[in-house]
Amino acid sequence: MRRDLRLLPLAGTVWAVALLCVFVPAAAVWAVGAGIVAAVAALAVWRRRGALTVVVLASGAAVALSAALALPGRAEATAWGGRIVEATAEITSSASIGQDGRLWFDAQLTGIGSPGGVAHAAAPIRVGVDFGEGFDMGAGIRITGQAAQTDAGERSAIVVFASAAEVERTASGVFALAAELKGDFVSRSTALPEPGAGLLPGLAIGDTRAVTADLNDDMRASGLSHLTAVSGANCAIVVGAMFGLVALCGGGRRLRVAIAVAALAGFVVLVTPEPSVIRAAVMAGVAMLSVLLGRPSAGAGMLALCAAGILIVDPWFSSTPGFALSVVASGALILLAPPLAHGMERWMPRLVALAVAVPLAAQLACGPIIALFAEQQSLVGVAANMIADPAAPIATVIGLLACLAAPIPPLADLLAASAWLPAAWIATTATVSAELPLAELSLIPGIGSALLVAAVSAAFAVVLIRPGGGEVLITPLRWVRGASAAVLVVVFSLGTSHVLLAGPLATATSPDGWSIAACDVGQGDALVVRSEGEVALVDTGPEPGPLEDCLRALGIDRVDLLVLTHFDLDHVGGVDAVQGRVGQVLHGPPGEEQDEQMLARLVAGGAEPVDASAGLSGTLGGASWKVLWPQRGSAIFPPGNDSSVVMLFEGGGVPKSLYLGDLSAQAQRMLLRTAHLGNGFAVVKVAHHGSADQDPGLYETLRPSVAVISVGEGNDYGHPRDEILAVLDALGAHVLRTDQQGRVLLGMEGGELEVWTDRGG
Repeated sequence: MRRDLRLLPLAGTVWAVALLCVFVPAAAVWAVGAGIVAAVAALAVWRRRGALTVVVLASGAAVALSAALALPGRAEATAWGGRIVEATAEITSSASIGQDGRLWFDAQLTGIGSPGGVAHAAAPIRVGVDFGEGFDMGAGIRITGQAAQTDAGERSAIVVFASAAEVERTASGVFALAAELKGDFVSRSTALPEPGAGLLPGLAIGDTRAVTADLNDDMRASGLSHLTAVSGANCAIVVGAMFGLVALCGGGRRLRVAIAVAALAGFVVLVTPEPSVIRAAVMAGVAMLSVLLGRPSAGAGMLALCAAGILIVDPWFSSTPGFALSVVASGALILLAPPLAHGMERWMPRLVALAVAVPLAAQLACGPIIALFAEQQSLVGVAANMIADPAAPIATVIGLLACLAAPIPPLADLLAASAWLPAAWIATTATVSAELPLAELSLIPGIGSALLVAAVSAAFAVVLIRPGGGEVLITPLRWVRGASAAVLVVVFSLGTSHVLLAGPLATATSPDGWSIAACDVGQGDALVVRSEGEVALVDTGPEPGPLEDCLRALGIDRVDLLVLTHFDLDHVGGVDAVQGRVGQVLHGPPGEEQDEQMLARLVAGGAEPVDASAGLSGTLGGASWKVLWPQRGSAIFPPGNDSSVVMLFEGGGVPKSLYLGDLSAQAQRMLLRTAHLGNGFAVVKVAHHGSADQDPGLYETLRPSVAVISVGEGNDYGHPRDEILAVLDALGAHVLRTDQQGRVLLGMEGGELEVWTDRGG
């Protein structure tokens, strides 16, 4: 079937101009003038024949004008970045819990200034507050807190970390009614058992506040995260359900469309008509209606027109991943899913082919965009979606009915209980699929990863799509299909090798003689010490995944001694990788409640907690260890970097080695005065990833043969800094960096220090 693609240049031009204007604001005014002049010139030269060209150029001018008109207000708000401000605003989105535990929402600024001096202003902002009531869409608020300027291209002009917030005007009208219905439904849902209780409000009305962090991670890893918030999937379910229901009742095509659109509008109001929801509703509504009406040929044009319209209204959507994923996923449903299904009919029944084609098309199309900003690609997304997708419409539709039935509690309870079962099915699918080996593929976010994923996705699509009419392929097309098949063979071979090396053959990648390992976990620390079969782990890195891979490759399934030097995320973020597999945990002073909660989880998994302080000592196999810092009862340094636990290991095949945590120069000087370190250290783990805040005198005293720097490639901090590298070079230390050498292994053989690295150097 031929597709009408004439309007795609319109969407492409508007998108490109919008990106230019939001990333280079000074270009907005020039783009307006250039677009108007070009449109007038095209109209004069081509007249009717150039109508589409004129529309494209005029639309480009329109989106530039929209950006130019918004810039003064944004600039006024941005000027307050880095200052303590008082602001008034109206909430424009639903609230969700961030990783920092705050309640986050979008708002439209109505006034800003120094505390007590609020003046009129207008710009979109992002607000984080401590938990409270009444922060519903449409409510007017007054906040005081630290304002931070956002990066170019972000939709919010500033982010405000509120230290005080009050609701001056509660939501009214339909917003108040929607908030009351949602609150009642969330309370009713969370009273049900897990799994599924916390997920049900997210599936039905987009309220994710009850979704646990673990389940949220599992949903992301399994490629099901689009179901936990109001996305195009939810909107498409509503449109499809109402369209089908009216069809079953004998309603005509016009009535089906009218009721489907009305139901979608009501759904948007219920879940809060914030910009991201409206965007998802428009995209999904257009895509679903074009398919349901049997007009996929016009769907691409309608989608392009809607995308252009949304960008003209708000150009800053152009740089948001959510907008790009909505457009691309909807386009994949219209353009890619049908030919994929047609091609797969060679091997499976038609209905099964269509069921596979829909999530597969979305995965292939969205993969390159996800690779631009995310570190993981789900490898189980298609299978997980096939398993979970049949339950999603049931949970969404019945959950919506339960929400709307709040005035009749018995009916609402019955419907919520009925919706719980499919929600539990989806939650279980996410948990099980996320725990599968290699459920995710780690990639460095950026253009390179996006191009790689795009090439693999394109090859996959070319191989699956059947040539039309069964005709003999001409030579160039035959070459394209052959090259695509070759790409997939190479990728499959590499993937199989990786599975084997990360699984059954994992330990084959590691030599036998190592006693110290610096795991490559990115911008963070995770170092392993081994002696006579016993293992110590000093910190866990920022995420569980890289640490799990490292421990698997080293053949480690239990940690006898876990040392948490301090509780910064880059040192304890991966602790879940060893949960339930730790004998004893030495830790620095906890500073926040979440630090205590982490220790409590380790204790629940069988670990024995010990407050680490100078003088504490013990053994690890044939090696001895000793804590050199922090001083017991010292109030000079608060919990954090300068209270990092400093460990000394030696003997039992372990080179004399020192692990400095994240100590600053001031703490290093005090360590030097109090610890009687001596010199002749074979290995020193350089403090704070090689920051500039170091005491050269400490390293001159230690005189390490090898200096290990655990650091992330291309990190934003400039670690390791030239200053510490110069100090180590002057001392003759051999510097080993995980950003350059990858995983680093060290051991002793015949009194000599041996080194193995993943990437040489």
